[in-house]
Amino acid sequence: MEFLAGIMKSEPGTYVVILRSELTASVGIGAWGQLEIVPGYYAYVGSALGPGGLLARVSRHCRPGKKMHWHIDYLRRHTRLVSVWYSHSRSRLEHEWAGLISGFAKTTPIPGFGCSDCACRSHLFYFSGMPDAKEFGDKAGVVVRVWSCDGLG
Repeated sequence: MEFLAGIMKSEPGTYVVILRSELTASVGIGAWGQLEIVPGYYAYVGSALGPGGLLARVSRHCRPGKKMHWHIDYLRRHTRLVSVWYSHSRSRLEHEWAGLISGFAKTTPIPGFGCSDCACRSHLFYFSGMPDAKEFGDKAGVVVRVWSCDGLG
């Protein structure tokens, strides 16, 4: 497990965005429906294999006022981006990573969120406390870096 800041590149990869909610609210998630959010942390798993890679995709998640496109865009309006766990790779690891996170103790998957194009149960997971990046890195079996989003989220 590596903890490295500021080295995210415009290369393909997989990521987990860690969001923090400090409120209780019902949030409309486009055509998906309503999501009842509560104070705590949300881990969203995604991949960025196209042009611009991880840096472009994660930067988009950090940007306020963007066009709503993905489920996470709607949730992002009501949360603070805390950090991003990521790995540069051309392999699509998001489904494997979603499975790993679903196995964490004290996590609650949000069924159907962010996975309308795959067979995963969810790509969004709720934690009452901050999820453990080291535990995730150890289970993932690849080099997982942690990017600090200070000033961006």
